[in-house]
Amino acid sequence: MNHSEGCGLTLPSRSTWHRVDENSMETYTRVPLPLSSFVIEHHPRLGSAHQVMMKISHPFERGCAIRNSIADYVAKVRACARRAKHKKPLVSAFNLQQRHNVRWRQFFWSLPLVLLSGVQASWAQPATYDVLISHARIVDGTGAPWFTGDIGIVGERIAAIGQLRDATAKRLIDARNLVAAPGFIDLQGQSEFNLLVDNRAASKITQGVTTEITGEGTSIAPVNERLLEDLRDNATKYGVALDWRSLDEYLKRLDRARPAINLGTFVGAGGIRTYVIGKDKRAATTEELAQMRELVAGAMEQGAFGVSSALEYVPDSFASTEELVELAKVAHKYGGVYFTHQRSESDQIFPSLEEVFSIARSAGLSTTIWHLKTAYRESFGKMHQVLDRIKEARNQGIEVAASVYPYTRASNGLVACFPTWVSEGGTGKMLERLQNPDERARVRKEMNEPSSTWDNEWLGSGGAQGVALIQVVNPDLRKYEGMDFEEIGRRMGKDPEDAAMDIAIADRGNSQVVISIMEEADVRAAVLDPLVSYGSDSPAQAEDGPLSTTKAHPRAFGTFPRILAQYVRTEHGMRLEEAIRKMTSQAASRVGIVDRGILRPGMAADITVFDPATIRDVATYNEPLHYSTGVKYVFVNGRPVVLDGRITSERPGHGLRGPGYLARH
Repeated sequence: MNHSEGCGLTLPSRSTWHRVDENSMETYTRVPLPLSSFVIEHHPRLGSAHQVMMKISHPFERGCAIRNSIADYVAKVRACARRAKHKKPLVSAFNLQQRHNVRWRQFFWSLPLVLLSGVQASWAQPATYDVLISHARIVDGTGAPWFTGDIGIVGERIAAIGQLRDATAKRLIDARNLVAAPGFIDLQGQSEFNLLVDNRAASKITQGVTTEITGEGTSIAPVNERLLEDLRDNATKYGVALDWRSLDEYLKRLDRARPAINLGTFVGAGGIRTYVIGKDKRAATTEELAQMRELVAGAMEQGAFGVSSALEYVPDSFASTEELVELAKVAHKYGGVYFTHQRSESDQIFPSLEEVFSIARSAGLSTTIWHLKTAYRESFGKMHQVLDRIKEARNQGIEVAASVYPYTRASNGLVACFPTWVSEGGTGKMLERLQNPDERARVRKEMNEPSSTWDNEWLGSGGAQGVALIQVVNPDLRKYEGMDFEEIGRRMGKDPEDAAMDIAIADRGNSQVVISIMEEADVRAAVLDPLVSYGSDSPAQAEDGPLSTTKAHPRAFGTFPRILAQYVRTEHGMRLEEAIRKMTSQAASRVGIVDRGILRPGMAADITVFDPATIRDVATYNEPLHYSTGVKYVFVNGRPVVLDGRITSERPGHGLRGPGYLARH
């Protein structure tokens, strides 16, 4: 029997509707607002739970009103469930795919499942789950007020949410006085290489992070020998085989590494430029730009979520606005987005913002500014103006937002403290310049004077005292880790600028530093703004193992707990529900992830359970390698990676693929 026929759940519409044959496994289209109508179908082939599926049909019309009230829909769903012969029907959205370039990010707000999710608990009892999280304060990721309830997990998916009093489970989690939220999404995770070294992602899961998005400027793939050479020093240090070339090959390699978290990536415009042109300061030829577009298209088809840039750094800084627009247009064709480290975060920030808006407008795609900041003393106090400018752009129809990390110090490569011309042409040429006495003198001079052509991080940090060395590849340099360059210069018997250049030479440009460039009032304004999501801008590390042998920026260990502890619990700057929304559904919507970031039946079971009274960051600038506290349980794809505050042996994460791949598969 076709139970949907018996329940009469095909709703009228002026559009042509079709049913899914119950013997098929057809994929489902994401739906933009407003939704015109929908069909509930019963599919007996969807596993032992025998789910009642929700088929979303989209007539590609705007302005259609929902014909019947939600109450009528709910009544019909309940009636259909009663008539079904199976004992455990589950309402879910399943195997969502992007088609016809539909704007996916409105999925969260248009899906009737959001309105119907409470129905399941009333007619699916009793049931048995793999995991039952009971008596939790559920913060669902939408910004709605918390409510007390239970969450049932079957396999990799959330099966039910509500009062599941009579349910049983293989694993029972008593979450009394704890908050259950969607797993946090780190919008700038940077762990694509480190997960191949240590798959625990320890510093991230202890924060409640279940998914990372990465690929700033230069992504992990596609790569050729030129790009692999930049990875070789770290690969040799950690014993990682560089055995991938395409994004598809990397994602398969990642899955074989069995990471604890999920990871998705952009294709980096800077990496694409290096692949085709190298690190030369010149415009791409017509033929080179065509090859760059082809590489972006290939990465999008293999699963990239969009294209990214890091315009402050070589080689991205050599790209024109027009070049970036052309690559962004390719990403948009596949339903992708654009993320950027904008060209200036200091005295040229407003022209830099205009470039961001221009790219978003010209390419017609959603754009997010990574780690938004107003850097260096001359820009302190300008964050409210920057946020106002972003809101003005949105009022003009430009879809732009931002992310931030909650710290006043940044972190990047030591070579970013040198003028950009030093890095032109690649590592070999950089080392030659830094060993040439005349060019060293020029570097030393430019490091200590203002510039309108590059963001002088050395000067902007207040000089040597504001720049601290945190990571090196060369073991002979480890004795300097944790020191600022004033101290390093004294230890080496050199001027700090010469010490910095000599360390860059000895470490072949691989050294990482922490720089003091922001003030707290600006950081707070960005953290609290409704348009701003969060990203650590740091790879996963650990208190032990191979990734514990270097220092770190404390944001690698504490970004998300710090927001909840300082800005929510201590300062009362925003509601807990709002902070969670920004960490989850808003983050997912910026990238294009449709099955995570919200607690609803049918969504992936990425769940973080924490104590709102004790969650806090412990890592400091002087002692960064310390896990945050207060996160009690973390589930990734339905399996526990943290139990009662302890890291488990589970490694259920995998590579996530974006809209270009999903549309083809």
